Amino acid sequence: MSKPPWTDEFHAATVLLPVMNETEALEMTVAIIEDEVGVDVCEYLVLTSPRTSEQSLAVVAELQSRYGSRIHVHQQSLPFLGGAIREGFAMAQGSHVVMMASDLETDPHDVALMIERAKALPQAIITASRWASGGSFSGYSPIKLGLNKLFQASFALLYQTPLTDMTYGYRLFPTALVRAIRWEELRHPFLLETIVKPLRIGIQIYEIPSRWSARTEGESSNSFLRNFVYFRIGIRTRLQPVSGMLTGAR
Repeated sequence: MSKPPWTDEFHAATVLLPVMNETEALEMTVAIIEDEVGVDVCEYLVLTSPRTSEQSLAVVAELQSRYGSRIHVHQQSLPFLGGAIREGFAMAQGSHVVMMASDLETDPHDVALMIERAKALPQAIITASRWASGGSFSGYSPIKLGLNKLFQASFALLYQTPLTDMTYGYRLFPTALVRAIRWEELRHPFLLETIVKPLRIGIQIYEIPSRWSARTEGESSNSFLRNFVYFRIGIRTRLQPVSGMLTGAR
């Protein structure tokens, strides 16, 4: 099979920010990252859709006036969250790309630690974990928490990995790597695909603890029942030949 590309050095990060109905949370996310590690971020790629609210677009315009060309806006062509992120991967200008939310469910303070680790391990994926020591959940229902824990343990066993949080869509990747992988999912299960395919390919993955808090504005576009679709991509990827997971594979 073709070998995955190797990244020798961290130069700068592209931060992907899908936006639907976020306003203050989006503004805070960018402000925190800029304050703590802006020197290492070459761009914020704001991913919008025809359903993005006018209020959110107004905040994006304000961010553009404040930060200039560092704020790039792209209206997605592929549908759903996975489609937006996949297009972001293709457009990213940084040597590395951060996949996160713009609603503060992903703690923007963690970006600084992700970049610090990426400078030491530029070839690796740095992924956030709510279950790692020092991580936490806030505003998660007990039933969902129990089901999440069961899912994480089951798929860690299936993939024979010590990773504790495979569904949390908060990760830093080498850009060349995500462009080399054949992605399939378009909806939220894409978040699981972004970890299980690198696991199968043999990419180094390092976890950092992260604190998750339920969003306080807008509504999630992912229904609870749709989470069961994660099983499909998780099991299919485990059974799929590794030889077909990279774009250069024959």
